Amino acid sequence: MIQTKKENPTGKKTSLVSRFFRSSELRSSKDESRRESNDFGETDSQPSNGTQETATSDTAKPQPLSSEMELGSGTEKNEPFLQKLGRKAIYKCLDLNNCRLTTADVRELVALLPFLPDLEELDISWNDFSGGTLCSLTQQMHLISKLKILRLGSCRLTADDVRALGEALKATPELEELNLSWNSKVGGNLPLILQKFQEGSKLQTLELVDCALTPEDGTFVGELLPILQNLEVLDLSINRNIGSSLDSIAKGLKSTSNLKVLKLHSCGLSQNSVKILDATFRYLCKLQKLDLSCNKELGGGFEGSAAQLATLKPLEALDLHQCSLTADDIVSLTQIIPLLSNLQELDLSANKKMGSSSDNLLSRLRFLPALKSLLINNCALESETYTALAEASIHLPALEIFNLSWNKCIGGNLKLLLETLKLSTSLQVLRLSSCSLVTEDVALLASVIQTGHLAKLQKLDLSYNDNICDTGWAIFCQNVWILKELTELDISLCPSNFRDCGQWFRHLLYAVTKLPEITEIGMKRWILPASQEEELECYLQDHKRSIHVDYGGT
Repeated sequence: MIQTKKENPTGKKTSLVSRFFRSSELRSSKDESRRESNDFGETDSQPSNGTQETATSDTAKPQPLSSEMELGSGTEKNEPFLQKLGRKAIYKCLDLNNCRLTTADVRELVALLPFLPDLEELDISWNDFSGGTLCSLTQQMHLISKLKILRLGSCRLTADDVRALGEALKATPELEELNLSWNSKVGGNLPLILQKFQEGSKLQTLELVDCALTPEDGTFVGELLPILQNLEVLDLSINRNIGSSLDSIAKGLKSTSNLKVLKLHSCGLSQNSVKILDATFRYLCKLQKLDLSCNKELGGGFEGSAAQLATLKPLEALDLHQCSLTADDIVSLTQIIPLLSNLQELDLSANKKMGSSSDNLLSRLRFLPALKSLLINNCALESETYTALAEASIHLPALEIFNLSWNKCIGGNLKLLLETLKLSTSLQVLRLSSCSLVTEDVALLASVIQTGHLAKLQKLDLSYNDNICDTGWAIFCQNVWILKELTELDISLCPSNFRDCGQWFRHLLYAVTKLPEITEIGMKRWILPASQEEELECYLQDHKRSIHVDYGGT
């Protein structure tokens, strides 16, 4: 692994207050510069990264605190900071996500709250220290009553923290988003946190992923949902014990007509759960994303039990991966999925029955022209089903992500996808890992690259295809430099196989010099001779490129 890392040149840790002050000074300086520029009639330029930003008319969203600087003991006094802060600075976003906060840092954070009356977003997720210290913060929540977003994911909250949080939420009537994910003590105590929510609550997002929720918690959620009329996102994933309380949850869902995202990934759902949910779908007229994945007992439940799923016309994402779908399920889904004309993301991966019974379903994907992401990896596709998929994929012009990994039948038959590869001008991610590809397949891929048909490709996974000879890799590496937007390339070998790199490695190294965006190259179990390893390291040092090259190893 080749990796560069910047170190703190002073070797000293900075307190939360000092760090916050530096950030405020930087923003103040930028504001002054912007005002000076505007005095001369200059206008702000558009973002250069290609993303579209939305500005509000009343105030500009400030930059969150950087999480790259180290936080320390917080021993520096905050008086100078508070004197300079005064009443001029109004911060709406305080992002301390994954900052290795200490108990002293929390004390400083609490000291800041009186000076942040307009704070709208507070994120202290992924700070494992937090457990047992949240009480000091929640006692001051009334000082930030305008809070709209509170994220406390993976903070190791204790039972005392949970109780204190429940009381504190009474002081945040504007709250729109609450994330308590990955806190196991939430399980069994959920009513203590959420029972203070009243009719008319503004809560739009509730995330409780992997919180060890009990069946009783699930029942409580069902009873709470009618109160949350503005709820748009509900994520209860990885709570395996709430499947038995799905009746209550589904009953509550009938009152959430504004719901746009429902995630029940790995929730212990059964065949009967499909029938229960299907009865609620007609009430979820705005639902855009539905995730029922990794519920292995769900298999067999779709047979004649999911007719209402077809009424979800706004649905844009459907995730049914690893649901043990049966042949009868697939027959039912064949009648439903093609009717979801707005579908943009479809994940059917890791359902082995797809291989022998999904040709009708896959052929009808042509009726989903808006489809951007199609994941059908590890489905044991057979020749007939693969052919149906290849023919349908020609009619998916918007396709950006295409994952066919772990389908062995593709080996020697990549040519069936030739027209798709030529026509998919939007394709950004192509995964063909462990597809038994042969030399002729990568030569075909190289020819498609050479003609410029995959110009938008950013991620290409050809790993675990050990039957490709050195000649094939040479042809591929001689052409891969044409993919100017490529950021990740994986050509790793299977765990049981080790091979010496051939002369094609020089072609790959040359390609890297022509790929301005590349950051990751996977070459696990390829063995570099000392001369080639030295050549690689010298190149990365000389060109000061931040590229991770993972080679050799196990």
